[in-house]
Amino acid sequence: MSESSRNRTVGDIMSHPVVTAVPSQTVQQAARMMNNASVGSVVVIKDGRPIGILTERDMVRYASSGSAATFGRVSDWMAPDPVTVEADAEIDTALNLLGERGFRHLPVVSKGLLVGVVSIRDLMRAAEVRAFGTPAIEVPKGLKGVVVAETRVGDVRGSEGFYHYRQYSAVELAQQCTLEEVWHLLYEGVLPNQQQLVDFTARIRTMRVLPDDLKEILPSVAGMGTTFVPLEALRSALSLLCSSWGFRPWIDSDHQVLKEQALRVCAVIPTLIMALHRLNRGQDPVDPRPDLGYAANYLYMWKGEQASDVHSRAIEQYLISTIEHGFNASTFTARVVTSTGADLGAAVVAALGSLSGPLHGGAPSRALEMLDAINEPEDADEWIRSAVADNRRIMGFGHPVYKTDDPRSTMLRGIAEHLGGPRVAFAKYIESRVVEILKELKPGRQLYANVEYYASIVMESIGLPPDLFTPTFACSRAIGWTSHIIEQAADNRIIRPSGRYIGTAPPVPVSPLDQR
Repeated sequence: MSESSRNRTVGDIMSHPVVTAVPSQTVQQAARMMNNASVGSVVVIKDGRPIGILTERDMVRYASSGSAATFGRVSDWMAPDPVTVEADAEIDTALNLLGERGFRHLPVVSKGLLVGVVSIRDLMRAAEVRAFGTPAIEVPKGLKGVVVAETRVGDVRGSEGFYHYRQYSAVELAQQCTLEEVWHLLYEGVLPNQQQLVDFTARIRTMRVLPDDLKEILPSVAGMGTTFVPLEALRSALSLLCSSWGFRPWIDSDHQVLKEQALRVCAVIPTLIMALHRLNRGQDPVDPRPDLGYAANYLYMWKGEQASDVHSRAIEQYLISTIEHGFNASTFTARVVTSTGADLGAAVVAALGSLSGPLHGGAPSRALEMLDAINEPEDADEWIRSAVADNRRIMGFGHPVYKTDDPRSTMLRGIAEHLGGPRVAFAKYIESRVVEILKELKPGRQLYANVEYYASIVMESIGLPPDLFTPTFACSRAIGWTSHIIEQAADNRIIRPSGRYIGTAPPVPVSPLDQR
């Protein structure tokens, strides 16, 4: 427990009076109250006692449902029976509840009656009142559940199996939009009309081509005939390219320059990936085609021939579904580097380094390795039980945020079924056995297939080799990273958390006066 929060209670820092609603009010009325008071939640009460809570996340979920705001009732969209905290509880008690449950707001009660609301923002504000050099606040390892910044880019609601990009369901966007439309949404905040889409697409397509001076260097970066690690090669090539383009610390440029750099980087990454891939195999790179969309062009540069519409659309839907996903490791890395004022290329390269870790973006090919290791349906249970007993990670399962089905995995399962192939039925069977056995052996853990599991099946069905799985993920995620980079730069404060020293105590300093 930190000294700053040891003697203070939730009642000392809570926000009050509370914006409240009753179950019969409409969501529209609740949203208006939240907006007028500039708060992130409304507590639903009955006889002065909290019976539910309606947050900005619920508003987003409601808006994306397509329901009519005039008729939707608070009682239908609130989270019922909210977890509460007593006003005389210590601050760390509220912090632990917020961290463990993934909440952002907690109703504060005294003798069961609502007296206030405490949020992560309240806790961080309280943490500023402390002695210099002491930790601001005690947080869970890995910052789980800790809000480190505010964003309008998107959000993940793990307990509900839902995530969105700027209030639009990401899964619905993947089902109904092109990648260029979603890219425009991330950068500009709105889905484009037809003319905006034409203009935006035309700008992107002119930025796909590699400069001639970089083409001369790429063969040495690709290292033909050596062990090829695509993300390492991509990091090197992108660093060289951004340097040749003259990227400088964003803090010395204006907003439009940063956005233009973001477009150039995201447009050229697919070209770099496929050029490096082909060079390593002794093949000449294939120049991008200006008449093809993002996904179709990506597959064209891989083989030099136009892919089928089915394969192009499948990879496009995968790319859309992985553009953005909250403050994951690579996105947070990009924002941390951006917060120092560094150039955009440095932030993207740092994010690529984070993505290379098997516990983040490096898992799709490892999910296939697991399926290969099991090999036969009758061997599944023994393999899975052995893996759990030996504490081996089952790749493609579990997620730090989702406690239910990963909506990306559910969508990709449908795409895999549409593509067909011998792997699909086997993968579905293994998924069912892993989930059931984990429920039995790890009760309460709620482990389900994550995005990497069926992503591997989709990409294998298209024919992409495993060493291109994570780079393909990087293509789309770069759009999300740069959206966050642009946002971080627009309202920047350097990210500098504290750490708690637990090593051997240093010697007590001796004053020169004491040595006389």
